[in-house]
Amino acid sequence: MSRTERLFQLMQAMRRLPSPVTAATLAQETGVSERTLYRDIGSLRGLGAVIDGEAGYGFTLIEDPHLPPLSFDEDELEALVLGLREVEALADPALAHAARNALAKLRARLPERQAHQLRHAVLTAHRFSPPAEPTIDAARLRCACREERHIRFDYRDAQGAATQREVKPLSLLLLDNSHCLIAWCLLRADYRTFRLDRMAGMEVLETSFRPERVPMLRGFMARMEAERGSCAIRM
Repeated sequence: MSRTERLFQLMQAMRRLPSPVTAATLAQETGVSERTLYRDIGSLRGLGAVIDGEAGYGFTLIEDPHLPPLSFDEDELEALVLGLREVEALADPALAHAARNALAKLRARLPERQAHQLRHAVLTAHRFSPPAEPTIDAARLRCACREERHIRFDYRDAQGAATQREVKPLSLLLLDNSHCLIAWCLLRADYRTFRLDRMAGMEVLETSFRPERVPMLRGFMARMEAERGSCAIRM
């Protein structure tokens, strides 16, 4: 690997990894010693990259609009197209529209050769049986998740039993071909998942649960991993 390629790889690693990222991790990512890594950080700074941090603490890349964007290789372009096409096929109407816009913006910003590859990508996505349409405004729900605000809604479970729930909305996911909300349910005092096509009358409340969303979501994921591990042991 040339030094230029290594510097590009270092920039990409700092974009991709949670900040601040340690010198040891960056050295492992780029296949160099920590001493060489510190020299590479200095070289990037000398070229105009704004990198916050220092030895013993970790480094954070502060994106600088004066720096040229990294180009994509062929597989990265295919991955972007596949991901956005999958969103088009699976997401609610607002997010599907956003995916089409994102693809158009990406195509407009790429060099002509890569824009041509994007238009004629090898990979695409299509679903003959798309998920059930949400019966609430999914865009408002995503906004409530980002703003960490309680929501209230009417819900019918698989047996048709109706309840009203107030929850802390944490994340949305596609589960078993259904759009679902991961939330902390105040009624059950526990994590719950709710299908968006069984929700109605959603209200976004003024009650905030900031800054709990990320730790709570991590707790949910840790529980899922533990349950998966226990199932594997029982088998």
